[in-house]
Order: sequence, then C-alpha cells, then structure tokens
Amino acid sequence: MRHLRGRDGFIKPLLTIIILVIAGYVGLEFGIPYYRYSAFKSEARAIARLELGNVEKTRAQLYNAAQELKIPIEEKDIIVTRKVNTVRAQTSWSTTVDIFGFYQKTLHFKIDVEE
Repeated sequence: MRHLRGRDGFIKPLLTIIILVIAGYVGLEFGIPYYRYSAFKSEARAIARLELGNVEKTRAQLYNAAQELKIPIEEKDIIVTRKVNTVRAQTSWSTTVDIFGFYQKTLHFKIDVEE
C-alpha cells in the first residue's frame, strides 16, 4: 500500500521552495550590479579625496578599481578634473540584467564625485 501525501502536504512546500529559489536568483541578478555601483562610488570618493595631484594617475587608479569590480568602462570614459582644492571624477555605464532569457532590463549607472 502506498501512502501519498495529500494535496497540501507536498505541493505547497514545493511551490514555496521554487518561489524562494527564483526570488533569490532575481535578487542576485539585480543586486550584483547595484553592489558594484555602490562599491565603485565609495572607491571613487576615496581616490578623489587622496589624490590632489596628477589627473592621469587618478584616472588610472579609478580604472583599476573599475576593472577589479568588473565594471564595463574604458579608461577614456573616466573624466577627472582638478580644481584648486578638489578633484572631480565622472563616469557612467550601462549593464543589462537577463532573467532566464524572458526578461531583460538595462540598468544605467552614473558616478559624479567631488572631494
């Protein structure tokens, strides 16, 4: 004799687990680009605060930080200007989040820090 669980005993927990896995996946897919943006913005502030000298050196440091975070920008896309007591760094990029091939969303990020 086989004893199968009733309708509520197997289906609801399975659907709950599937929904949680999908929600976690979608959260990671959208969370990673925002984490990279936040980390790069923090790094850009620190670099701009410490580097009041050479503009090219500052640009190179920002580019290296972007490469470590796997941000899709080129060194020429980073604009660094030096004023009397401040350094301003600007850049922007876009990345596309793809959810199982059914939903694509392009996210646009812009960094503009002055320290």
